[in-house]
Amino acid sequence: MIVPIRCFSCGKPIGHLWEDYKQRIADGEAAKKVLDELGLDRFCCRKAFLGQADNLELTSKFKKA
Repeated sequence: MIVPIRCFSCGKPIGHLWEDYKQRIADGEAAKKVLDELGLDRFCCRKAFLGQADNLELTSKFKKA
């Protein structure tokens, strides 16, 4: 699934924060700390990030010829 540009519930722009979030999580930071520092205070915005499954690389291997 591709990261949404805006939060589904409140409409806050969140798409531009995904790359920073992904990099910091890969570096080993705690998700709560990263979400707090990125300014994602609402539960609906946090849900959009925590529920995200980054399967784009996996599914691109199986494209039809």
